[in-house]
Amino acid sequence: MSEPAAGAGDAGVQPCERVAIIGCGLMGGSFALALRRAGLARHIVGYSATPATLDTAVAHGVIDSRAGSAAEAAEQADLILLAVPVGAMAESFRAIAPVAPSHALIMDVGSTKSDVVAAARAELGDRLANFVPAHPIAGKEKAGAAAADADLYLNRRTILTPLPGTPDARIDRATALWQAIGCTVVQMAADRHDTAFAAVSHFPHLLAFVYVNGLLDQPDGASLLAYGGPGFRDFSRIAGSDPAMWRDVLLSNRDEILAQGRAFRQALDALETDLIQGDGKALAARIARASEARSGWQLSTGLPPEPACARNTPPAAGSTSR
Repeated sequence: MSEPAAGAGDAGVQPCERVAIIGCGLMGGSFALALRRAGLARHIVGYSATPATLDTAVAHGVIDSRAGSAAEAAEQADLILLAVPVGAMAESFRAIAPVAPSHALIMDVGSTKSDVVAAARAELGDRLANFVPAHPIAGKEKAGAAAADADLYLNRRTILTPLPGTPDARIDRATALWQAIGCTVVQMAADRHDTAFAAVSHFPHLLAFVYVNGLLDQPDGASLLAYGGPGFRDFSRIAGSDPAMWRDVLLSNRDEILAQGRAFRQALDALETDLIQGDGKALAARIARASEARSGWQLSTGLPPEPACARNTPPAAGSTSR
């Protein structure tokens, strides 16, 4: 097991007496394990809609006790993490709003943010100020509590998209907790987040699903899979992702994803034109451009400078990257 994240257990990061994990699968379970290892959770209670998930979470030491509902888990909690599919966020907010303590920090780990913020505004009532939306850029193609991993968030980014008016103290608390389990924390507006991640995460997943389904739809598709090698393995890996999660992500960010589809369709059309015309020079140039860009890419823990058009968007409260 890896060492605790740098800064974990620092005097400035106050441990939580009671942590509520709503959704004890990969993301929520990994957060629970990372908090526990960092000494930042004295008692972790979990709730999942599927009883078998709770059984697994208890068996793997992800949670200390189980709750019969999201509301029961949230009662008396200092920290409430919603790790459910984004389509279930509104229902979860509605359940916890009447019982969440006034001092509690509420966060989510959803892959889209504008819809989650809208659900929070509609359902959290006077607990809206407790909510700091979060998106840790981490994951696996495996889902469920058995896949939970205390190392999942080490050396990863977490994006916070605070609402205007969110108290700085809660943003600071959220930042400190994610940093303590190994993340670099940055902030950006929710709409900018959804545009960016449609391009670099959501649409690539859509392409992987389309590609594998396109193979299976061919008369000999099943046999073609047997010929797959490292290229197929690497390109199709994310097609093994959780169906419920990605159904909700694609639907909730559909406008941005459809815009990406139009852009990528143009790129595909241009390359197909080169093939039709037998234009090897143009084809090689397109391949070289992509190859050079991908060869120079590195997994980053920060964010690139915003383009000029994005800088015109008023930043969220406390929008300085940390």
